[in-house]
Order: sequence, then structure tokens, then C-alpha cells
Amino acid sequence: MKNILLLNKIAKVGTDRLPADLYRCAADAEAPEGILVRSAKMHDMQFNPELLAIARAGAGVNNIPLDRCADEGIVVFNTPGANANGVKELAVLALLLASRKVVDGIVWARSLAGTPDVAKQVEAGKSAFAGCEIKGKTLGVIGLGAIGAMVANTALSLGMSVVGCDPFLSVDGAWRLDTRVRHAATFEEVFAVSDYVTLHVPATPETTGMISAASLATMKDGVKILNLARAELVNAADMAAALESGKVSAYVTDFPTEATVAMPGAITIPHLGASTEESEDNCAVMAADELDEYLRLGNIRNSVNYPALQLAPGGKNRICVLHDSAESAADALAAAKAAGVEISAFASKSKGSAAYTVMDTDSTVGDAVLSALRALPGVRRVRYIAF
Repeated sequence: MKNILLLNKIAKVGTDRLPADLYRCAADAEAPEGILVRSAKMHDMQFNPELLAIARAGAGVNNIPLDRCADEGIVVFNTPGANANGVKELAVLALLLASRKVVDGIVWARSLAGTPDVAKQVEAGKSAFAGCEIKGKTLGVIGLGAIGAMVANTALSLGMSVVGCDPFLSVDGAWRLDTRVRHAATFEEVFAVSDYVTLHVPATPETTGMISAASLATMKDGVKILNLARAELVNAADMAAALESGKVSAYVTDFPTEATVAMPGAITIPHLGASTEESEDNCAVMAADELDEYLRLGNIRNSVNYPALQLAPGGKNRICVLHDSAESAADALAAAKAAGVEISAFASKSKGSAAYTVMDTDSTVGDAVLSALRALPGVRRVRYIAF
């Protein structure tokens, strides 16, 4: 029985994917081999030696110490695209909220409760909440991954022109995009022509604070900014100044902070991007499947700190080696052969400073073989799986 620790409430449709005869999923699981998590902060956690994998039911992994996990041979998974439609739909709502003063209008209308001639007051006062239409406007999309691509395509269907930039756009990602999306080489090109700018990139050292006084100065006067990605992407003080000056006419963010909740002109949504039943179910199912495939078969899919590697079982036993460089794979293979293991199937992949090697065999794999592999330079963890 493998223990799976639940650090957050995980949709039952996900945990049900882990067979009860193989796994015990609980918030009090001790010495877990796997962890399922959503937003719980893990940077200060000490990991037990048995822990093999962490699956994040969502795309962002800022709450997980990725480098430390890699060093300890703990594979971290996320669920890219599982909540994309939910976030896309909220982005469409954000477009409309930035364009029409619906929120202010609703608050004002509620304030009329108990007063006479409400309908007459509404007709007299509604001009204060006039807005604009999005049709014919230009949307700039920063980041064209699963969510950004869906937002871009939907905006086209709503009559907008769309220009996007993603320095890391994959071939698969390019295929997802409508051919009418104009591709810009730099973020600055997007900023210069957009009436709306929507952010769909992770928070990294390169993107943190990317919306600042300097970048805002390159944008159109009255630009509207949508941030459903990460709070850190926008410099709050610079945004407040831009809203006050009118450089930015609306700022919609899904990440309220002490600064933004008090910021005139900002619409703060309480982190609802993936808060739909469908998104939570999709993320839970994908995370559970990734965890199960790795714990039972040693296959890696959608890891953020180790390379993807899927290999159909090619023997009775599997040896899995997590190490720090592609060159170590040859050493692992040589060590296994020197110990008398006949390899029937072999695969190795690397990703940055992390590598993963899988060796299948019908030979008996004893402790001496595993110890020899663990003693190799650069090896972080060795696992043995009997099929």
C-alpha cells in the first residue's frame, strides 16, 4: 500500500483514479510516497526519504521548491492545460469588466435600495457607467501557451484583432493558434499596438515586474491591463500611478494584494481563474494519473523538474535512475551490465541539469546492483519496480 498525502482538498474524481487496493490517500498520510497539492506552500517542508513524487493539481508551481526536489530525486508534476478553459472564460469576463463599468454600476444600483423612483434614478445616473465595446479593438497576448492561445482564439471570434508574443512558443502551441493571430517578436511590439494587454506567463526572474513604469510608457494612453497569471508580473506602485494618471484606464487582476484591493481603478477578482468544478476535476484527474503512472511504472509525463520519458514495460523488472547529467546514463548502463543485468529495454532523457534513465530487464535485480548504481557520481535516486 502506497501512502499519498493530500495537502489540499483534491476533487474525489481525481483521488478515485488511485485504486484503493494500491493507494491510501489522506491528509494525515505518514511517510508518503506521493503528494497531491494545490496551493499549499511547501518551501519550508522537510521531505521524508520515501517521497518519490509531488503532483500539483494546477499549472503554477511557485509553491513547491523545485530545485530542492530535483536534488533529492523527487519528481514534480503539474497539469498544464487542465484548467485552461476555466481561466480563458474568466479572461473573457475580465475583458468585459475592463470595458464596461459593470462592477461600479452594480454597487451604485444596490445603493438605491429603499429610495423612491429607482427606475428614474437609474436612467438619470447610468451615463456615469458608460464604457466601450471590445469589437474592433486590439488585444495583446503575452504568452501563447494553453491559456493564452485559447484567449487569443476566442478574442478573434468576438471581433477583436489579436497580436501575441511568446519567445518559447512550441510547434504544438503554434498549431493551436488561429492563423489570424499576428505574432510579434518582442513584448514591446505587442505593447505598442494594443488597446488591451493580457498576461499569460509564469512568474520568473525575467517576467517579474514586466509591467512597470518603463513598459507602461510604451503603451497606448488608456490601455487596459488584464493579469490572470501571477501578481508578481505587475509592479503595484507603478500600476497605481498609471491608473491615477489615466495612462491605464482599467486594471483587472485575479490576485488581490494589500496594494491592489485599495487601488482606485483596479478590479480585484479573488483568485477564481481555475475555480470551476470542471477545472478542479480536470486538474485532479490529470495529477492523479501522472502520480500513478510514475509510482507504478516509472514513467514521467508533465514534470517541471525532470524530463518527460515514457517507456512501455520491456521486461519483468525496471530500474529507474534519477541523476544530474545526460552523461551519467552511460555510467548507469555500464554499471548495471557489469553487475550481470541483461538490459532488454533502455531509455534516457535530460532536461537542464536533471536526467532520467530507465532500464528494463528480466534479470534478478538485487540490492548489490542498486547499491552500485547509487554509488555512481551524480546519481540522486535509484528505484526498482517489479512488473
